[in-house]
Amino acid sequence: MGFKYKVSNNGIYFMTVTVIDWIDVFTRKELAEIVIESLKYCQKEKGLVLYAWCLMPSHLHLIASAEENTKLSDILRDFKKFTSKSIVAVIKEINESRKEWLLDKFEFAGRTNFKNKEYKFWQDGFHPIELDTNAMMGQKLDYLHYNPVAAGIVYEPEHYVYSSAINYAGQQGLIMFC
Repeated sequence: MGFKYKVSNNGIYFMTVTVIDWIDVFTRKELAEIVIESLKYCQKEKGLVLYAWCLMPSHLHLIASAEENTKLSDILRDFKKFTSKSIVAVIKEINESRKEWLLDKFEFAGRTNFKNKEYKFWQDGFHPIELDTNAMMGQKLDYLHYNPVAAGIVYEPEHYVYSSAINYAGQQGLIMFC
């Protein structure tokens, strides 16, 4: 039995939410916007405190915590459930060359998982790692922001649209921070 990562308190956590089979889905603006708008909603309505984020083609990195009297695991559960349904619905509607293949993959994953009724978009869990020192926070923040550079998408972290790196460079990104 493997080690399970869990949120034990309202600390600050580095988390990764991954599409099943690491499928590159967020190359489509329409699908990336669902994640961005959902993160904004979770900030405003669910108690998500977001410190940094980066949406890669197949996964989402977050550094976040929850407001007092809210549970980070509940926020992530609701976020994943909502975005999963919304993304599948949009894939069905947009002009996506891989539409049938994507829906088949998500449907197959849903059939093999008792928790799902139809489609499964996200892998189980979100791999939370508590950032309890400044050194850990700095290391994960650099990793998160340099992920698009390492992937060869951009030369500088602040040039990647789907990330908070621009905020850390002193400009306004897609998501506002406190």
